[in-house]
Amino acid sequence: MSIRKKAFVPGEFYHIYNRGNSKQIIFNETSDYFHFIKLLYLSNSQNKLVFRNLKIDFIDFDQGEKLVYIGAYCLMSNHFHLILSQVENGSISKFMQKVTTAYSMYYNKKYNRTGSLFEGKFKSQYTGDDRYLKYLFSYIHLNPIKLIQGDWKEKGIIDKDKCLEFLKNYKYSSYLDYLGTKRLENKVLDINHFPDYFPNRESFQHEIFEWLSYNK
Repeated sequence: MSIRKKAFVPGEFYHIYNRGNSKQIIFNETSDYFHFIKLLYLSNSQNKLVFRNLKIDFIDFDQGEKLVYIGAYCLMSNHFHLILSQVENGSISKFMQKVTTAYSMYYNKKYNRTGSLFEGKFKSQYTGDDRYLKYLFSYIHLNPIKLIQGDWKEKGIIDKDKCLEFLKNYKYSSYLDYLGTKRLENKVLDINHFPDYFPNRESFQHEIFEWLSYNK
């Protein structure tokens, strides 16, 4: 396993992402998306991930001491985005190894395949600047818009209301959690460990509108 040139620093914030090997699909159906989201919760523990635990619900599993704090996530058919902060040295790498290994085993068994599922080691960007971190929260949550308007980043949003309605019905990101929707997936996030950019539903939607307006 290769060693990263720059170590992750506890308390700092990072954009973590990766995609399927050769851009292949890694989430074929709803159950795949939700299995990965479930792993974001179950793998976030100093305890060893026991594969029989994968059959339980979030509510039945006591994480104990966490490896990372999760600020946001978004899953697309062939890639994923996360915003993480590690609890202690080495914990982001440990967490990502647990998540991707467990998901690869699940996916390969389910679809009767072998070999690497992801495109090498996960990628990371240090957010550093407060403005950039706030931008990332918007960027990650807006990713699914490409499913209904593939050129929105280049040409801007054609129908803002349609896009925002689509995002409210996209279940594979933390967008709904920031809207205040009560669901089991709320347990994945550790919002209190991140800057309070969106203290309520109105401010979150306002920021999304601002970003859409900026990109029109």
